[in-house]
Amino acid sequence: MSTFSRFHPRLQQQIVNVLGWASLRPVQEMAGDAILSGSNCVVLAPTAGGKTESSFFPVISEILQYPKSGVRAIYISPLKALLNNQEERIDQYTKMVGISSFKWHGDVNQAGRKSFLKENAEILMTTPESLEAMLVSTKFPSDIVFKHLDFVIIDEIHALASVDRGSQLISILERIKYKNQNDFIRIGLSATVGNPKEILDWMQGSSKREKSLIDPPKQPSNKRLYIYFNEELPHLISEATKLTKSGKSLIFCDSRSMAEIFGTKLSEAGVDSYVHHSSLSLEERERAELKFAKGLNSCIVATSTMELGIDVGDLDRVLQAETPNSVASFLQRIGRTGRRSGSIANMTFLIQKEESLLQAISLIENTKVHWVEDVRFSNRMWHLLIQQIMAILLEYGGIKPSTLRELVKLSYPFSGITSTEYEEFISYLIEKDFIFHADGLFSIGMKAEEEFGRRNFMKILSVFQSPVEFNVYTMAERHIGTIQREFVEKLEPDESSFMLGGKPWLLKFIDWSGLRVYVESALAGFKTKWSGFLPRLLQYEVARKMREIILSDEDFPYLDPSAKEQLSSLRETTRLLISGEEPIIYHDGQDIILYTYAGGYVNFTLKFALMNEFNCEVITSNEEIKIKRQNITIDNLLEYLQKFRNPNYWETDDLREKLSKKFPNYRISKFQDYLPEKFSKEILGQILLDVPSTIRYLNEVLG
Repeated sequence: MSTFSRFHPRLQQQIVNVLGWASLRPVQEMAGDAILSGSNCVVLAPTAGGKTESSFFPVISEILQYPKSGVRAIYISPLKALLNNQEERIDQYTKMVGISSFKWHGDVNQAGRKSFLKENAEILMTTPESLEAMLVSTKFPSDIVFKHLDFVIIDEIHALASVDRGSQLISILERIKYKNQNDFIRIGLSATVGNPKEILDWMQGSSKREKSLIDPPKQPSNKRLYIYFNEELPHLISEATKLTKSGKSLIFCDSRSMAEIFGTKLSEAGVDSYVHHSSLSLEERERAELKFAKGLNSCIVATSTMELGIDVGDLDRVLQAETPNSVASFLQRIGRTGRRSGSIANMTFLIQKEESLLQAISLIENTKVHWVEDVRFSNRMWHLLIQQIMAILLEYGGIKPSTLRELVKLSYPFSGITSTEYEEFISYLIEKDFIFHADGLFSIGMKAEEEFGRRNFMKILSVFQSPVEFNVYTMAERHIGTIQREFVEKLEPDESSFMLGGKPWLLKFIDWSGLRVYVESALAGFKTKWSGFLPRLLQYEVARKMREIILSDEDFPYLDPSAKEQLSSLRETTRLLISGEEPIIYHDGQDIILYTYAGGYVNFTLKFALMNEFNCEVITSNEEIKIKRQNITIDNLLEYLQKFRNPNYWETDDLREKLSKKFPNYRISKFQDYLPEKFSKEILGQILLDVPSTIRYLNEVLG
């Protein structure tokens, strides 16, 4: 029996008569069969591959087949923009069969929310933070609204799984399941990833349902690739201008400042262009999306905000300034093209830096052998644990310690934390007055009230780090976007100018107390300096492929003449350094240099181990490790590399503590400051270190 024939008759009729579909795609048949059979599943398909329908059609069918009160399905998106983008399509699918959907996120007005609470829609569309807000709100009766919840659909689950927000969501789902005692079906929609089975296990959590990975055979597809290299940025912009004069184009930039530069220069050259990044106001981003979607010959310049499945219509080409940081990102971005019948997915790289050229070739060549990065996630997320404990205390008001422990134990992000460690952590929170313990119940402590209580505990609702930002307004009070405080501190009224929204602005004055900056139009000024938190670390396979490219004589047909010349020059200067039997080690009289081409994670792991053993200064990149001015011989180094290849070396608590003291003070969570130091350092280690790949590298090069 086909999946389609199992759908509710009303849905079958509307799919044929309203949508005009003659059949379902393979991914929709397979996913529908699993969902209708009651299995949790992760559905793998490229952008525009039919993932949305693969989940919504069987869910809608079951809602029609077994009507109940309250919300029956929750659709969760990582981005409000993607939620807004999907709203029209989901609304069409629900209305055509006589049910309803409702979008709930931070920009939805109170009137709409009150209407929803009076009469629940069958499908609720939201974000992780808004779902958290619902649970902790005294005005949202989650036990009633979610009493008959049967389905949760997580869109772009690969993007959520790789960041704290995804683990927050998994914990929230466990709380809903515990309160309502309902093992709802979990459905994850994902692009291609390296470890989909692990993502399925991560999503599964405490669910007792069968689980299924939906990964239909991929149809071979052609890709048109081209790498244009020039060390002068004006030449790259000139090439972008020529390519975007006709048709619809999307340019990805990996920094907001670069997006502003490209957007400004393209506009000056007469290209109908728009800028899209996270520092622009919601109104500016939505205006850019709308104008671009309706335009015929237009270009949108974006950061990763446009990487996920936001629909801006059919694209003729994708351009990439420099290079993405991963194969997964490359596949997401090139997947925005080639959707029309007869069109080919394509990407043109505009590269200024030699290292970006090598990295771009590596990404392309790894794609050819079907390698994609694994999504990394942890089961010892201390910073998320304190956030979830605070949220649970808000939700329940007072809770038995045993109930809190049970809720925490259900969640994958905390499954690696032992009972002893948990009790130690709870004692710490009680001692610091984050938890108040009285009459056999835990509740919010005075210190937690002081730290998190402002604006109705808004700080508790999200786990991502939000830098202090100033809103930028014109003198006529039009909101342009935001810039970070660190940048504002460098500005002088009537002297400093910067780019935002693809236009130059002259600073007029700063309202420090109101966190506002007032500007007026200006001639092109200085480029904005945007700050980040972590260095750009490449995974092992990407860096090793870069080494392989240098040592080979392969000619890559997608390189322009300048890129070919640059690669030839790079091979000529670098081969002598890195050819021969590994490990490649040099002593220049002062420093020892180990050329690993093992990527930033492996080199960081070796760096901290070497710093611990030799008490020395170590500098790393994705390609090499440099040990500074020490009385260390190459034999000493080789001896310790042999030691590092033993898995037992890395497994002692004593070593973990010693390594953690070497970690830099990177800011990766706003809850970091509230943790005991050893737990704060541990979460840094989870991000910076990759012990399995380090051992793999050492086994490969040491024989």
